Amino acid sequence: MASRPIVPQQARGDAIVRGGKQQQEQKKNGAGNRKALGEIGNLVTVKGVEVKPNRPITRSFCAQLLANAQKEAAAENNKKQICANVGGPAPHGVAVATKRVAPKPAANKNVTTKPKPAVVEVIDISSEKETPKDKPVNKNKKEADGNSKKKSHTLTSVLTARSKAACDLAKKPKEQIVDIDAADVNDELAAVEYIEDIYKFYKLVENESRPHDYMNSQPEINEKMRAILVDWLTDVHTKFDLSTETLYLTINIIDRFLAVKTVPRKELQLVGISAMLMASKYEEIWPPEVNDFVCLSDRAYTNEQILVMEKVILDKLEWTLTVPTPFVFLVRFIKASVPDEQLESMAHFLSELGMMHYATLMYCPSMVAASAVFAARCTLNKTPLWSDTLKLHTGYTQEQLMDCAKLLVSFHSNVGNGKLKVLYRKYSDPQKGAVAVLPPAKYLLREASSVSSGSTH
Repeated sequence: MASRPIVPQQARGDAIVRGGKQQQEQKKNGAGNRKALGEIGNLVTVKGVEVKPNRPITRSFCAQLLANAQKEAAAENNKKQICANVGGPAPHGVAVATKRVAPKPAANKNVTTKPKPAVVEVIDISSEKETPKDKPVNKNKKEADGNSKKKSHTLTSVLTARSKAACDLAKKPKEQIVDIDAADVNDELAAVEYIEDIYKFYKLVENESRPHDYMNSQPEINEKMRAILVDWLTDVHTKFDLSTETLYLTINIIDRFLAVKTVPRKELQLVGISAMLMASKYEEIWPPEVNDFVCLSDRAYTNEQILVMEKVILDKLEWTLTVPTPFVFLVRFIKASVPDEQLESMAHFLSELGMMHYATLMYCPSMVAASAVFAARCTLNKTPLWSDTLKLHTGYTQEQLMDCAKLLVSFHSNVGNGKLKVLYRKYSDPQKGAVAVLPPAKYLLREASSVSSGSTH
């Protein structure tokens, strides 16, 4: 037999008395058994919530309480979802009114009614009075603080601005780089697509074909003899009406040959004639013949001697004639200077003066060309003396060109005083702007005199 749980029994007298009193009170109030006992044990926990029932706890009543709790939880979830869809949780000062249809109580235990979904109506009510917490004062204050931090200037920027203002640099507009090749886009001979690469290559190889200091290795030749030879070749070049490229290549061949071969004084003019013959064959369409040079030299040399010297020079130079002379750089730098005819003639005059003097040989061809343009602008008082466009295309600053430019201006100041006056006559022609008769650049002469006086002291 199954064992029954032992239930502690109460005294019969107490139970009868208490039960009778309860029935009498219930009949008086008409409430039946709905009055709950006031003991702690009558509290029922449904889903973690303590519920105080007002009727005796039975299985069916407990199931009904559980169903009601689940319905309330579902309604609460619907309410939260609708608030979230509207714009999140309702802020302070906005009331959300809900209208919920309560489910009907179950009449019979067997009949189950499906609860209708709760209908929620959201009503925004803007409160007239805002509490201090809702005021956007703090938010605006944070934004103002953030903007003030962004607008605050560092000490470095303040000092830089003051320095520019003190030097009157803040008011000066930024100089624009001039596109010097824009006008030659449709000119196929200008090779605008390749011009920058060509001059980058010239810059890389200009020192490879540059002659070194050779006067100490020539026992019978000095700087004055070389200047006389160049002056005479310039006159020959003018009489033959040869291109400027031919004259520059002739001087380059002479210097490179004298740097590798010892030449007696009586053959120096022969070297010059052969070098101009080679340069003419390289640069000119109709070069002069050998007999023309024999006649110009007053038959000091024969045809055979000129041709033999030509072979010797080519052998020593290893047939390398494609070299960047100062002329190829000068043409580009003059174009970057946006010149007039007078400025162009002055730059060529100063460059040829430098080519005639041996002291200029210590500078590379691109620096000689850039210095000639700079000295020409100083001589003609052009403003600015050196622009950002020139700095870009030459690769030199004004300070880097000062020494070479002073040297060229010093040659200009003495050009009409000596015996070598071919260049002076050539550039005194009005067709070339008569630039040789113009006074040299006073600015560079003052700089040169100050440097020389400082070195003597």
